[in-house]
Amino acid sequence: MTEPGKRIRIAVAGLGIIARTVHLPLLQRRGDLFEIVALGDLSPTRVVELGGRYGVEPGRRYTDAAAMLADGGYDALLLATSGSHGELAAAALRAGLPVLSEKPLAYTLAEAARLTELSGGAPALMVGYMKQYDPAVAEAARLLDEWGGAERVHAVEVSVLHAGGDRQLAFANLPPAPADVPPAEVARLRAADAALLDAAVGADPGARTLYQILINSISHDLSLLRLFTGAPATVEHVATWPLTPDGPAEPSVEISGRLPGGARYGIRWLNLPDYPAYRETVTLHHARGSLELVFPSPYLLNAPTTLTLVESHGGGERRAAFRSVTEAFEQELVAFHAMVTAGAPPLTGIAEGATDVRTSQQVVRRFGELTGAAIGGEAASS
Repeated sequence: MTEPGKRIRIAVAGLGIIARTVHLPLLQRRGDLFEIVALGDLSPTRVVELGGRYGVEPGRRYTDAAAMLADGGYDALLLATSGSHGELAAAALRAGLPVLSEKPLAYTLAEAARLTELSGGAPALMVGYMKQYDPAVAEAARLLDEWGGAERVHAVEVSVLHAGGDRQLAFANLPPAPADVPPAEVARLRAADAALLDAAVGADPGARTLYQILINSISHDLSLLRLFTGAPATVEHVATWPLTPDGPAEPSVEISGRLPGGARYGIRWLNLPDYPAYRETVTLHHARGSLELVFPSPYLLNAPTTLTLVESHGGGERRAAFRSVTEAFEQELVAFHAMVTAGAPPLTGIAEGATDVRTSQQVVRRFGELTGAAIGGEAASS
């Protein structure tokens, strides 16, 4: 742990979309808290380009994340590589480095258990659920607490209109994907992830696709449920369906069940590649009214989330809106800095990340029970 308020040296592994559009610009913006001192990516082109843009010395630009970890010379690691982050996060914790890991933290509960053991129980890893740090989410949590907390919630409804990546990222003018990533390394990483998927949910293609949607996207909504009401107590209904018979490979997903206090939740994640823009709505209904959060595309920095309060007032209805342009990803980085320098626990650490993995596996297991799909691995008994 470094001293509170100190500017920390950070390394970034994985220079894809989320690093380019969000993490690197914000780390640079918050130069009062962070200094980018090392970058790693499989693509030499990306490492050279972004190393030059962010002032990273040529000797600190890596095409091998393991080599970057072995060299050290920094105070913390941001993991934005694709697939499971369990292996690299474990290597970082062994080296005594605090980690900010993009989701998914891991594919398996076994990976999460290993991370728990390596952390020694100290706040050493934050999972990147930036929506938990959104000012509108914090205000919703405050209002809910004023009204008596989670036990006053009657139902939670989540709707995600998942527009295609080209729709979400058109504003960013990103360069084409580099062609210099070594095919053998790509094949090795894909094989490793495939083995982890086998260990998590088994070999059924539909179960594997559902699980990846859960841990890569719907996990954000599971994290909000944990924050407001606690993780789902049951998973009772699960359905997937394609947009059209010859449509995109990823289906839409519907999940529902009971929350710890007896309330109900419903999540509808709709894969709509040609929808004009990403839109996510999370609504909490309680005895006195409703709290509705509308999230913009996560890649649009400082685009406000809108919180609308609806409640009874004087025999009628009162509506009030809350918005803030304070960036949730930036607040997440500030919280990570506090974890590294002062030991402040993150909203989602290893234990909470493992809870989301377990819930996702329970969803897959219920999917198997309802459809007859053969579920294996941890999900068969989670």
